[in-house]
Amino acid sequence: MAQPDTVTRILDTAEVLFAERGFAETSLRTITSKARVNLAAVNYHFGSKKSLIQAVFSRYLDPFTERFHRALDELESAYGGRVIPLEVLLETMARTVLEVPAERNSLKVFMKLLGLAYSQAQGHLRRHIQEEYGSVFTRFTELVRQATPELPDHERFWRLHFMLGTVIFTLSGLDALRDIAEKDYGEHVTVRDLIRRLRPVVVSAMQAPLPEPAPRADEQP
Repeated sequence: MAQPDTVTRILDTAEVLFAERGFAETSLRTITSKARVNLAAVNYHFGSKKSLIQAVFSRYLDPFTERFHRALDELESAYGGRVIPLEVLLETMARTVLEVPAERNSLKVFMKLLGLAYSQAQGHLRRHIQEEYGSVFTRFTELVRQATPELPDHERFWRLHFMLGTVIFTLSGLDALRDIAEKDYGEHVTVRDLIRRLRPVVVSAMQAPLPEPAPRADEQP
């Protein structure tokens, strides 16, 4: 078996199992059994389970980062120093997110993995993403800051994460949502239909009025 084929089989198997079962619940032995390779092959190519998890994400994030930087370059050139509208930024990010996993028909898997990266205790993965891909997310966040000057930084942080959670929940449950839409409403929904419907929701959420400040302890009834 050629080495590239071995690596691809390990990564293909690992990403599906991680998405289905979670990182902690998926052992290397389960991965090697499903991929029909021996444990030594995983250790040789990746060195550890942590490195394998990072490699699974890098397959998506390497091309995403390259494309997203390029897309932001084009936007900044087109707007010539003017503030890029929030809806344009979000549309550009959504389009780029769709392009990368669409090449491998694995959007659901990608979204489930993103959800796990936030919901499971994988500090090494968050550090890896920040170190390797933090520049593009920092750049995007700065452009969002310019587009939403009325938001305090801490409020913008929360709203971006609420937005991310909405997108991950919707796209990772794509099959179930499509089934409900078809059976209950007679609608055939594509991924791009969902993105079109999500866009005004997340834009409105980012632009919603600030919440009322919490009452002080001495003001509570």
